Amino acid sequence: MKYKKTISVLLCLFLIATFTSAIGYNLLFNHPFHIEKSTYLYIDKDDTIDSVYTKLESRLNATTLRGFRLLSSVYGYQDQIHSGAYKIAPEYTTWQTFHRLRHGMQTPVRLTIPSVRTLDKLVKTVSKQIMADSASLSGLLNDSIFYTHLGYNSNTLPALFIPNTYEVYWTISPKQFIERMQKEHKRFWNEERMKKAQSIGLTPVEVTTLASIVEEETIKKSEKPMVAGLYINRLHKGMPLQADPTVKFALQDFTLKRILYKHLECESPYNTYKNPGLPPGPIRIPSIDGIESVLNYTRHNYLYMCAKEDFSGYHNFAENMTKHLQNAARYQRELNKRNIH
Repeated sequence: MKYKKTISVLLCLFLIATFTSAIGYNLLFNHPFHIEKSTYLYIDKDDTIDSVYTKLESRLNATTLRGFRLLSSVYGYQDQIHSGAYKIAPEYTTWQTFHRLRHGMQTPVRLTIPSVRTLDKLVKTVSKQIMADSASLSGLLNDSIFYTHLGYNSNTLPALFIPNTYEVYWTISPKQFIERMQKEHKRFWNEERMKKAQSIGLTPVEVTTLASIVEEETIKKSEKPMVAGLYINRLHKGMPLQADPTVKFALQDFTLKRILYKHLECESPYNTYKNPGLPPGPIRIPSIDGIESVLNYTRHNYLYMCAKEDFSGYHNFAENMTKHLQNAARYQRELNKRNIH
């Protein structure tokens, strides 16, 4: 009888263990997320365990968090929440997801540096892609001690940024972001590009500055090397650039469709009608295409350019003032016809 009781107890314990294991297995290795494709879960630095649960439910459409709550309790996850961006695949189990979040196993995000006119616009775009807010980024970029240490001033700082898409951690700090941009800048300005810049007689910052003017002058990729060649001809001859986009930048009025004589009187180091050579720095963050158009500019004898009268976005080029005035007259007539002032 005693033997039978022992067998019964052992059998009961076995059944309980089996049942418990089955439940535990189901809790930890189930697939609770109903998402069609891999989705990023963003954990902020001020998130609590409750807000993490909320994000799991809303972002990943979790049907149950019983397993996740159990693991959080066992491992004390509420006291060691790691901020970051975590890419969660549809096939991830509760255990896999918890393991990634608990150990801070972030997934890099794609950060795109755009070609924009001002650092303020750059800050707004970047801050939407990483955890750092615009105020902290702006504060660092306006810190004269910081950018002077990098070798820039307030005018040349836009030349640091090379528009491209990079992989970074979402939690990258403003300082780490700038350090990363420094590395990418050095990588971009390799020996080959440096030699091309030197052959033109320009530094990387000056190439970037000229590229920014070229990009404001034309949106046509095929025409950029032509425009770059024209300005390089002017620089080598000691002629003023007389670039309309620099006047718009000086006035900080990018809506101007027609540059008038009154605009040319603007007192600013960026006004290339009044000041010889290049302006103090880029008038926008130029694209890689823009920079390459300067480094690989078209060799020609043109010194003048004017927008084509068909408003196609292309330009008429001229080697002398007489031809240029003829081109300009045609364009002016079309402006008047269309009441563009």
